Amino acid sequence: MSQNSSTFLDELVNAARGCFALLTGNRQAPTNFDFSQRGLIGSFIAFVVASALGAYGPQLFGVASAPGAATQAVILGGMLFVIQLAVSYLVLRQMGRLDGFVPFLVADNWATFFTSILSLGLLLLGLPADVVIIAIGIVVIIVEINIARLIVTLPPLQIAMFIVAQLVGSGIGLLLLGGMVAMPGV
Repeated sequence: MSQNSSTFLDELVNAARGCFALLTGNRQAPTNFDFSQRGLIGSFIAFVVASALGAYGPQLFGVASAPGAATQAVILGGMLFVIQLAVSYLVLRQMGRLDGFVPFLVADNWATFFTSILSLGLLLLGLPADVVIIAIGIVVIIVEINIARLIVTLPPLQIAMFIVAQLVGSGIGLLLLGGMVAMPGV
C-alpha cells in the first residue's frame, strides 16, 4: 500500500499526486503516500512548514496582520492539531482500526501542507478571505472524507462518525483554546 520515496522531494511530489487523487476520489490515492516511519516524519515536516506558511506566509508577501497574530496562529494551530490527533486516535481505537492511524496522519499532514499553499495562493490572488475560507473548507471536507474512505478504508457509517468526531473535537478545542489564547486586536 505504501511507497517509499528516495528523497524528500520525491515524497513531496508523490504526496501532491496523492492529495490530488484524494480530492478527485481516485482509489489509487494510497499508493502515492509513504506510510513508513520515514514517511510519517516527512509528513510531520510538511505539517510544520504548512503551519509556518499559514501563519507567517501572508506577512512575507506584505499582507498586514495584527501584531502577534502569526505566533498565536501557530500556537492555536498546534494545540488544535494535538486535539485532532487525540480525537482521531480515540475514535479509531474505539472502532478497532488503529492500523489506520499512521496512514491517516501521513495523508492528513500532507493535505494540510497543500491546502495551506492553496489558501495562501488564493489570498495572494486578491480573493476575499471569506471566499478563500469557503473554498478551502469545501476542499478540506472532500479530502477528509476521502482520507477516511480511501486511506483508512472505513465503511460509510464509520466515515461519518470519524468526521463528526473530528469536527466536534476541533469545535470544542476552539471554544476552550479561544478563551485561553488572547486574540490580537481584541
